[in-house]
Amino acid sequence: MTRVLSPAHLHLAAAAGLSVLLSSCASFSPDGGVTVAAQAARHEFGMDVVALRSDEDVDWAKSRMAQLLRRPLTIDSAVEIALLNNRGLQSAFNRLGVAEAIMAREKLPPNPTFSFSRLAGPLGSEVEGAIVANILALATWPARAEIAEDRFRAAQFEAAAETLRLGYEARRAYFRAVGAREIANSIGEVNQSTQAVAALARRLGETGAASRLDQAKDQLSSAETATRLASARLQASNERERLIRVLGLWGMEVNFVLPNVLSPPPSRPRSLPYLEQDAIDRRIELRTAHAELSALAKTLGLIEATRFINLFELSGGHKVKTESLPNPESGLTETTRFRFSGGAAAIQIPIFDFGETKVREAEQSWLEAVNRLTKKAVDVRSQARQTYRNYRYAHEIARFRKREILALQAIVSEEMLRRYNGMLVDAFPLLENARKRVLLQAAAIEAKRDYWLAETDLRAAISGPAEAIVGMVGDGAAELGVERP
Repeated sequence: MTRVLSPAHLHLAAAAGLSVLLSSCASFSPDGGVTVAAQAARHEFGMDVVALRSDEDVDWAKSRMAQLLRRPLTIDSAVEIALLNNRGLQSAFNRLGVAEAIMAREKLPPNPTFSFSRLAGPLGSEVEGAIVANILALATWPARAEIAEDRFRAAQFEAAAETLRLGYEARRAYFRAVGAREIANSIGEVNQSTQAVAALARRLGETGAASRLDQAKDQLSSAETATRLASARLQASNERERLIRVLGLWGMEVNFVLPNVLSPPPSRPRSLPYLEQDAIDRRIELRTAHAELSALAKTLGLIEATRFINLFELSGGHKVKTESLPNPESGLTETTRFRFSGGAAAIQIPIFDFGETKVREAEQSWLEAVNRLTKKAVDVRSQARQTYRNYRYAHEIARFRKREILALQAIVSEEMLRRYNGMLVDAFPLLENARKRVLLQAAAIEAKRDYWLAETDLRAAISGPAEAIVGMVGDGAAELGVERP
């Protein structure tokens, strides 16, 4: 039976609703939910990450970045600048702020609806006021708040994943830029010697001491080295621009100084006996998928609980009707006022839709998330194994090229120069040896670069997010003469 509300009851309900609204103001975390991303950056890179949401934050970031750019760029300073200055990461933090605002809104109680109407005519007027409360929304409020928290947690993991992705991208861009610079410098040093030998060959040709064929071969070898140098310098410029984009630099900031050489690989590779388990425990994509799965499971439970009732509202109203009628006895117009109070309930009757379609949709979405999470776990294990194999091969190749191939090439170069000085060979074998030295030195530098890229990919495969793995780096194990690790 519907209970009729008196005016006093209506005023009390309005006051209660107003007090609930005032006590349930939206609250936000002090850091905007960046805690998870900051913890990930601190654990993986040993540095903090800041969401630039005030002028003070921007000024501090600029000051810190200027301090880092005054010195030659290191791998740590490159990653720190990217985390401070890359606007793509800041836009990810803005999306996180949107997710937090949605969570704060969902954690608030449903707003009541107040209505007021007035009708006036020649014989009187009507004034009506009502308050409507969505009882179903109020009953499901705690469940919806929990779902919003799970979705916000997933958004936090997504922001952390973007932070890690940018950090690893900065590492890759740094290694490519420094490696390309080292290759260009190496070819430049060889090019100077080849140009000197080629000039000597031209003078010998002018005196008739060298044949036309020998001159052409010397000039061809010198021209090939010069072409390789031009290509290497262009590649170094392109890789530097890629690094600039990742760091988010512009203007005078792009005039930073890069080191001339990459650090050599360590003498021993890392040993990871619990590689797969570490990847399963730490991979950020799996944590994101778990949070999304939890939100979908709770959504499915909420839909199943409310499948038959989509609308349930209670309302209370107060109506004042004023009529002006003539009095036959006195001949005057008298005003009479009538007051009406009452309540009403509205509920949606499931005649055509019993909620089965919504339940089926939520159930399939949840099953899709389960299967997606399972597939991701399988992929994570496979990526961890594959990146570790690539890492071990890259380490062996880099060490083998430096320890064996470059050492043998140094002996060959020394012997060729000794024979040339003793006039046992002409200039062409010396130039040909210089051309081979260019190729071998470039390959050794690339192997060193590939090691650091493989090491970065391995770290990303454990903590995430990992990029697509394209296969073995370098030239393979055939050149090593060793079995697969």
